[in-house]
Amino acid sequence: MIPLDGRVALVTGAARGIGYGVATRLLRDGWSVVLADIDEAGGQEAAEELARLGTVEFVTLDVADEASVIACMERVEEDFGQLDGLVNNAGIADPDNGPLEQLSLDSWNRLIGTNLTGAFLLSKHAVGLLRRRGGAIVNMASTRAVQSEAQTEAYAASKGGLIALTHAMAVSLGPEIRVNAVSPGWIDTRPPVQQASDPLRVVDHEQHAAGRVGQPADVAALVAFLLGPDAGFITGQNYLIDGGMTRQMFYVE
Repeated sequence: MIPLDGRVALVTGAARGIGYGVATRLLRDGWSVVLADIDEAGGQEAAEELARLGTVEFVTLDVADEASVIACMERVEEDFGQLDGLVNNAGIADPDNGPLEQLSLDSWNRLIGTNLTGAFLLSKHAVGLLRRRGGAIVNMASTRAVQSEAQTEAYAASKGGLIALTHAMAVSLGPEIRVNAVSPGWIDTRPPVQQASDPLRVVDHEQHAAGRVGQPADVAALVAFLLGPDAGFITGQNYLIDGGMTRQMFYVE
């Protein structure tokens, strides 16, 4: 068993939000972490902030561009010589695509290309490194893969596809590589200062069985577990982390 402080993880979409939270948790757990994001300035700033916690490096990455993905993986191999965990978190977060009849093919392809194809490309080019180390992949899906608001077809399709991709890869890549998905519900990804100055409503928290809206650290704890040795018998699964919201029935009174 390789100790956690000898492991290296690549987290995409890590400049902010859930990706930043995952990177923070892994660093605190002793991992070395490569942050990857299309936002170069934001990613560099995140890397500088997190350097106090351990070994961290930033790589500019467009997950929808295969050349960019290949360059990222070459950088990981050159700088670390190994990869033990891949977190496919990067994605276009806005689920609203407007009326279906007005959804352009370009907009559809852009969202699918980032949210779904991006995870495929990263996984494809990380397999060699991960297999050497008996590594693990976590794909960031969404509760919107199993429930929807109106006018969210592209986003829902991308996240539903991620769940299917997860169990397909788990079967194909096992037993050397484990693959799981995490499906967050409502996670308040705003910076702490903004959360404090503009708090959510009481009703926002009360509609969750857990009594509150989620935080990136909640998701990060689950991802860290799934990447680690204690999850060695878990693969091909999708874990909803939504404060129980998808288990409640809502009726208009």
